[in-house]
Amino acid sequence: TVKKNHGIPYARLNFSNGRLNISWKGDPELANDLAAQITALGYTVKPYSLELEKNSEENESRFLLLCLGIAGFAMGNIMLLSIGLWITTTDSMGMATRDLMNWLSALIGIPAIMISGRPFFKSAFSALKNRGTNMDVPISLALILACGMSLYETINHGEHVYFDSAVMLMFFLLIGRYLDFRARRSAKNAASDLMQTLSGFANVLMKDGKTKRMLIRDVQEGMRVLVTAGEKIPVDGTVQNGESSIDTSLVTGETLPRPAKPGDEVYAGTLNQSAPLTVLVTKAAENSLLADVVRLMEKAQQGQAAYVRLADKAARLYTPLVHTLAALAFLLWWGLWGLAWQNALMISVTVLIITCPCALGLAVPVVQVLASGLLMKRGVMIKSGDALERLAAIDTVFFDKTGTLTYGQPKLGSIHDVKDLKLAASLAAHSTHPLSKAIAAAYSGTPENIQNITEHPGKGLEGLWQNKKIRLGSRAWCGDKNAPQTDDPEIWLKIANQKPLCFTFTDSLRPDAAETIRALKEQHIKTILISGDREAAAQKIAKEAGIDTYRAEQSPVDKYAFLEKYKSEGRKVLMVGDGLNDAAILAGAHVSMAPGTAIDMAQNVADMIFMGDHLAPVLRTYQTAKMSQKLIKQNFILAVLYNAIAVPLAFAGLVTPLIAALAMSGSSLLVITNSFRLKLHA
Repeated sequence: TVKKNHGIPYARLNFSNGRLNISWKGDPELANDLAAQITALGYTVKPYSLELEKNSEENESRFLLLCLGIAGFAMGNIMLLSIGLWITTTDSMGMATRDLMNWLSALIGIPAIMISGRPFFKSAFSALKNRGTNMDVPISLALILACGMSLYETINHGEHVYFDSAVMLMFFLLIGRYLDFRARRSAKNAASDLMQTLSGFANVLMKDGKTKRMLIRDVQEGMRVLVTAGEKIPVDGTVQNGESSIDTSLVTGETLPRPAKPGDEVYAGTLNQSAPLTVLVTKAAENSLLADVVRLMEKAQQGQAAYVRLADKAARLYTPLVHTLAALAFLLWWGLWGLAWQNALMISVTVLIITCPCALGLAVPVVQVLASGLLMKRGVMIKSGDALERLAAIDTVFFDKTGTLTYGQPKLGSIHDVKDLKLAASLAAHSTHPLSKAIAAAYSGTPENIQNITEHPGKGLEGLWQNKKIRLGSRAWCGDKNAPQTDDPEIWLKIANQKPLCFTFTDSLRPDAAETIRALKEQHIKTILISGDREAAAQKIAKEAGIDTYRAEQSPVDKYAFLEKYKSEGRKVLMVGDGLNDAAILAGAHVSMAPGTAIDMAQNVADMIFMGDHLAPVLRTYQTAKMSQKLIKQNFILAVLYNAIAVPLAFAGLVTPLIAALAMSGSSLLVITNSFRLKLHA
């Protein structure tokens, strides 16, 4: 609508995070007209604020939990009162007692529905106001008519009082609404958290030699930035002065740092570990690789949100059909067949009640709750409401290497003399380099006394031992340059004029990785290794895991492009990864999983998290997802059959509102019982 009325070249609404991005050339005052038009459509327009967004999410979460708590409390108490009404008659109980029970139900039910029904009432009102409809319209109408009719019957000492059915229906639908909110909130937080990394300050070197502290977003191409040891590099650039080690795990996913010297490229978000660097800015913050990851995540979330919820699709036919049937029932019984209007209205209300999508509303949430509980016991946490549905449809799995197929922690692989290991470990204990930590961890005895220890950035450690110079570091600095090259990471120990010793390291596969890959292949699922690591390392791990296809030295943008290629071919991809370099592809994949050792960003983006040292949870979760979808389909069939039988009976006046409420409850129990079959296949 905005693009059509104003000729805007670019306008995109991201339903996942609720952000509208509009770009145009010309008068900035057009923003006021655009905001006014969007407001007229029934939406609230505010400038984006991360703090405002978080406050809004917290308020919505508290609101839904409050509604859910009140509905649950009211349902429990009304059901206690209703049991007495169900198992007795007016003659046995007495009119006064029955009226008392009904009035108590009204005192509990009406306020509960007025308070807890607001999510449905607001949604229905907004849809009707904008000349649309959704599933909340018949739900709201049923709740209002149920309460109104029940109150009328209570006042007139009638028997057709069903506050219990209305409150119970509302409670279960609120559960589904809250699950949907949690899924949307997870999608929002992923990109928002990453955007915070792009905020902050950078130390810019001015032409007069002084340092000016400047917002990262204001740093422009051609400026020089000073990055101290232990500080994150704020922008993409090229090293001008200094040598250091850079933790590139945010970009490549690899735990081993890479040396940085003048002329080397560095990227925003990576960590300068050892020594100060002067970096010439080659890209402004908004064009950095990290910003590209943010944009890719936004694009991926928009793609997932483009699918309209199944319930809203069904509402296009379901809502007018239900309303038409209810109105037709009233008009036929009252106008054509001469039934009293009270009884005709009661039949009409019965049609609305008996066709309320309670069983449909339970078809998915009950299975989700059971599946989530079973998987939680197995160390898998489900974060997205429709994750299992999407997982059941996959035909391809992308695996990251380091930290996913492997442990992501190098371990000393080569065997050496204890004296050599003791000396190397004593020197390595003074470094934070992952390989140094691995050597230090491999020795548990008393360390040697090494003096004058110095760390040379990008090279290694140097010290004095028994008046001998010793070094621990790279092949080029203290190793044998003519020794055969290996695919494994290495570090060299040089003692004075002695022959250098080589320590090699391995990042071993998870113990059941090959078995899990084989089982996935038996399910006719294609497996692919996609990694930012070196060609030789990726090829070795792919061979050990039994993966036929692999891609090495892939940047986050490369990974996302590779995913888009498979998506364009109609493939449904599960991505399993653990680093920020996997964030965009985790968000863009059909469904995603991350190990519990993954960085917070990867865990925020992923639909599921699995714990432990094994890869088997990926296979077990897939099997549970397949069974869950089978049960959900059965539940929908049961719900449709129920409506196909119940609606004609209600329309014919053969069912009272009380029986309709019982039938609706019975259909819900049938769906719940079928869902519990999931435990039999656990």
